[in-house]
Amino acid sequence: MPSGSLHAKLADALRERIASGALAVGEPLPSEARLVEEFGTSRGTVRQALSTLRNEGLIEGGQGRRPVVRRRPMGQPFETFLSFSAWVELSGHRPGQHTIELARRGADPVAAGALGLEPGEPVIDVLRLRLLDDEPVMLERSTFVLDIGLLLFDFDPDAGSIYAGLLARGVEIVAATHTIDAIAAPTDDARLLGVAKGAPLLRERRTARTTDGRPVEYGDDRYRPDRATFTIANERAHHLALVRTVPETGEAL
Repeated sequence: MPSGSLHAKLADALRERIASGALAVGEPLPSEARLVEEFGTSRGTVRQALSTLRNEGLIEGGQGRRPVVRRRPMGQPFETFLSFSAWVELSGHRPGQHTIELARRGADPVAAGALGLEPGEPVIDVLRLRLLDDEPVMLERSTFVLDIGLLLFDFDPDAGSIYAGLLARGVEIVAATHTIDAIAAPTDDARLLGVAKGAPLLRERRTARTTDGRPVEYGDDRYRPDRATFTIANERAHHLALVRTVPETGEAL
């Protein structure tokens, strides 16, 4: 297996231990020698994996002393998935946002298809940088159908949750379909999120619906993976429906 794959697997394993609490904040990681023995790999591969976690801000230290866990990546359960602000507040942190653009324009083909519109039909586009304790965490792109999106001009989107603002105006968004994948950060996204161009980002695409089932928002949110993870919770009585697709075509199998 290529060394790049080995160090990525080792980084994933350590990242999971940090996320689960098996390695607590402030706790030192196992020594390089211990990791070499446990994972059956070379010291160089271990150092590459530790460098990855250090660059993500999950560990600190080194150069003669064992690195320690700096912080855990924050998980985002689907129960609070519709509201970034609610997720951050429930996690005991302070949400923030900076609206970069709020504009009326013609719907692009992807958003139009998700919202049941014709390409070029007028919609409202929103671009916001979402913050966690003043640190950029997610870049939020949303396209709203025109009648709903026009309500965004009636309140300050930097004041808090857009969904809360819409709810106060009688629009209740209650369901969404989510697609999660990973992309390389384009130039603008990298600059706004404070990461290197080409760095991996978690992307969550969303079609949100009101109580009558009408699709009213198409979202494309891009998260720094060192600051957010996603968790799916299900119960025996409530099954998750999964559709396997071919990434190149999106054709259901």
